[in-house]
Amino acid sequence: MTSREVKEIAYKLGAELCGIAGPDRFADAPEGYHPLDVWPACRSVISFACRFPAAGTACGNDVVYTRIRNSITAKMDAVALDLCIELEKRGVQCVPVPANESQWDEKTGRWRSIVSQKHAAQAAGLGTIGRHSLLITPELGSMVWLGCVLCGEELEADPVREPVCDNCGKCVEVCPVHALGGEELVQQACWDHAFGDDPEKQVWRISCHACRDVCPYCLGSWNGGR
Repeated sequence: MTSREVKEIAYKLGAELCGIAGPDRFADAPEGYHPLDVWPACRSVISFACRFPAAGTACGNDVVYTRIRNSITAKMDAVALDLCIELEKRGVQCVPVPANESQWDEKTGRWRSIVSQKHAAQAAGLGTIGRHSLLITPELGSMVWLGCVLCGEELEADPVREPVCDNCGKCVEVCPVHALGGEELVQQACWDHAFGDDPEKQVWRISCHACRDVCPYCLGSWNGGR
């Protein structure tokens, strides 16, 4: 199959952006979290994205934002699974990577996906990771959710994008727990503040996305942004 044919299938399944990278672009992946660690037969990584409705952050309601996030996570998993099935019908074996499932990495002291969705998207040319540790795409800004599939066939890779983030520092300044001041996101501080149970309303919710909101590149060109 060609890269173009693979992307056409991904778009028909609901992806809005799609790119491809070779495993060689993951040289900096932590031990155990390289695509070849997950599946030694991997020859390409197919990354795709769907838009996260921009009004979901603008309305300021935690319930809405949390429900969108949970729903779109399930959507990305469904697209990944269906893409694997469709490619298998055409003689190409693939492995879906969960969209939002982390495990503790004792060596680095961080929670990690088996393959980083953000780094896969960056490697596949969808966008670049900003200072706030979110992927920024030219088309949809950081208002995207990501999925990827490990593919057993070598496909033509897409060019890597030039950096979008200009390191303006607005996300660093707005972070209420100062999680963005160093070279790497202080993951646990961010997660402890942003995610958790609301004892008053007795629901689990995401209560902070300030770094996403303040970013000048939040929306992207398709949403009328920069």
